[in-house]
Amino acid sequence: MRKASAKKREIVPDSKFNDKLVTQFVNNLMLSGKKTISFEIFYGALDFVEKRKKDTEESALNIWKKALENVTPHVEVKSRRVGGATFQVPMEIRSDRKVAVSMKSLITYARSRKGKSMSEKLASEILDAFKEEGGAFKKKEDMHRMAEANKAFAHFRF
Repeated sequence: MRKASAKKREIVPDSKFNDKLVTQFVNNLMLSGKKTISFEIFYGALDFVEKRKKDTEESALNIWKKALENVTPHVEVKSRRVGGATFQVPMEIRSDRKVAVSMKSLITYARSRKGKSMSEKLASEILDAFKEEGGAFKKKEDMHRMAEANKAFAHFRF
């Protein structure tokens, strides 16, 4: 490459939980640079999770982290052109990309839900992911299934 790769910016931990993962999630949740609204949505979703949780003594933040872990994929398929054919080659995902993909899928499926407010929709998706169901978890399962089906092309890794 001609240019040096871009430097990673340092993420500042959020004020309530002092956690960098929360800030990264809020940054992905943010639309049009409205970070305070994103924090309100996220904290509101955690309040809904706190109210709705059943049979668990875990905090809402721990439920969210477990939900994020449940929707984190380990392998994905990438297109690779060999000769005239294009193959879907299964590859392991980098650790920073794993987190980004899981956050984005959780947010995407929360946005597509039917509900009253974004906080409620996000809380519902978090609780479903915690119970290993819902759209984001299904996406992870589909990714893994696709990688398993294309395991024969693993030798085309680049």
